[in-house]
Amino acid sequence: MISKLKKRFGKESLYHYIMRSYAVIILIMMIPTIYTMIMWQYNRSRYNNIIKNVSHANAIMKIARDDIPDELWSIVSGRNNVNQSRHKVFLSIINDSVLELIQKSDDYNSTAKLELAYRTCQTLSRNIGFFELQIAQSTADVEQTEHMLDEIRSIANLFAQIMQDYILSEIESAERTNNYIQNSPVFIFSFMALIFIGVAALIFTNFKTLSKKIRVPISKMEDFSTQLAAGNLQAHIDSPKITEFNHLVENLNSMARQIDLLMKQNIEEQINLQKEELSKLQAQITPHFLYNTFDTIIWLAEAGKKDDVIQITRAFSNFMRISLSRGHDWITLEQEIEHVKNYLTIQKLRYGEILNYQFTVDERLNNYMILKLSLQPLIENAIYHGIKNKRGRGHINITAQFSDESHTKIRICVIDDGAGFTPERLEQVREELSKEKGQNLASVYGLYNVNKRLILYYNDKSCGLEISSEKMQGTNVSFTIPCLVDVKEN
Repeated sequence: MISKLKKRFGKESLYHYIMRSYAVIILIMMIPTIYTMIMWQYNRSRYNNIIKNVSHANAIMKIARDDIPDELWSIVSGRNNVNQSRHKVFLSIINDSVLELIQKSDDYNSTAKLELAYRTCQTLSRNIGFFELQIAQSTADVEQTEHMLDEIRSIANLFAQIMQDYILSEIESAERTNNYIQNSPVFIFSFMALIFIGVAALIFTNFKTLSKKIRVPISKMEDFSTQLAAGNLQAHIDSPKITEFNHLVENLNSMARQIDLLMKQNIEEQINLQKEELSKLQAQITPHFLYNTFDTIIWLAEAGKKDDVIQITRAFSNFMRISLSRGHDWITLEQEIEHVKNYLTIQKLRYGEILNYQFTVDERLNNYMILKLSLQPLIENAIYHGIKNKRGRGHINITAQFSDESHTKIRICVIDDGAGFTPERLEQVREELSKEKGQNLASVYGLYNVNKRLILYYNDKSCGLEISSEKMQGTNVSFTIPCLVDVKEN
C-alpha cells in the first residue's frame, strides 16, 4: 500500500512543484505581516480599553468621593429632602459601572480590586440606607447624623482609594502595553530577519531540488541517446518523477524499440537476400557437375562398361537424393560424408587412377548436424584446381574431428597434394572470399558459396573457411563449426 502511494504521489508536475513552492514562500512572507496586524490591533484595542476604563473609574471615583457625600449633606442641611436627592442615581451609576469594569477586566489584580470596590460599594449602599431610615424617622440627633455622614464619607473615600489603586494597576498595564508597542518594531525586525533567512534557505533548497529534478532526467536521456548512438538498441530509460518528461521518455523508449525492430527486420531481409543470392550461385555450380556426370555415363555405356554405369548411376542417385533432402538446409554429418563419398565415386570413375581419397572421421560426430553441401564444393575445388593441374596421381584426405577437449566444436579439413597456390594467388582467393557480393569471382564460386553460407547460417559461431597452400605442395581448406544436435529450419 505504501509503495503504491509513493508511486502515485512520487511523480509531480514541474508546474505544480513551482506553484506549491511559491505558495509556501508567499505564505511564510505573509506570516509577519498578519502577526503584526493582529498584535497591533490587539494592543491598540487593549490600550484604548485601558484608557476608557481609567477614565470611567476616575469618574465613578469622583462621584463616590464627592457627589454622594454632597447630596447627603444637602439632606442634612435641609436644602433637599430624601426624594429630591440624586444620591440613589449616583449609587446605581457606581454599581453598574463597577460591574461593567469587572466584565471587561482581563487582568487578575485589576479584577480583584474591582471586586473589592464592588463590595465596598454595597457597604456604602447599606449605610446610606440606614442614613435614609434615620432621617425619615427623625430618631437621630445632629451629632448622630454627622457621625453617620462621616462613616459614609469614610466608606466613600475607601471606595475612592480602591478605585485609585485600580487606576494605578490599569496605568501600569497601559505602560506595559505601550512598552510592547514601542518594542514591537525590534521584535518584528528580528522576526522578519528569521523569516528572511528561512525563506532564503527554502528558495536555495527548492532551487537545488528543482535543478536536480530537471538535470537528472536530462542526464539519463543523454546517456540513453549515447547508448543508442553506440548501437545498444536494447537500452531503456526509466520513467522520471517529472510528468513533463513522461511523454518524451515514452517516445524515446518507443523509438528505440522501433529502431531495434526495424534493424532486426532489415538484418533478416539482408540474410534472406544473401541466402537467395547463394542459392542462385549454387544453381550455377550444380549444372556443371550434372553435365559432366551425364557425359561420363554416356561414355561408359558406349564403352560397354555396364557395372561402372550401374555404380555411377547409383552413386549419382544417392548424391541427388541427399542434395535435395526435401528442401532441408541441415543434415547429419554422416549424411554429408555419404554425399561426398557418392560424389567422389562418380569422380573416381571419371579420372581413374589419378584420383585417390581417404576419410578420417570420428564416428562420434555422425549424428551432429551440419549445413548441407558444405564439403562437396571444397572437394570439387581440390579436384579441379589441385589434382587436375598436377602431373601424376593425386590424393585427397577428408578429416572430421573434435577441435577442443570439451567436445563442443568440430573441425573439418579437405587436404589435397595438388598444384597448390602461389602466395599471390592465395591472397587473391582470400580477398575474393571476403567480398560482400558474389560478383567478378575468378573461379572460386564453390569456395565463396561455402564460406558465405558458413558465416551466414552459423552467425558468429563459425569464422568461415581457412585456406593454407603452397605452390606444388597442395592445399588445406578447413572450417570449424559448433556441435549441434538439433537445428530449427529457417
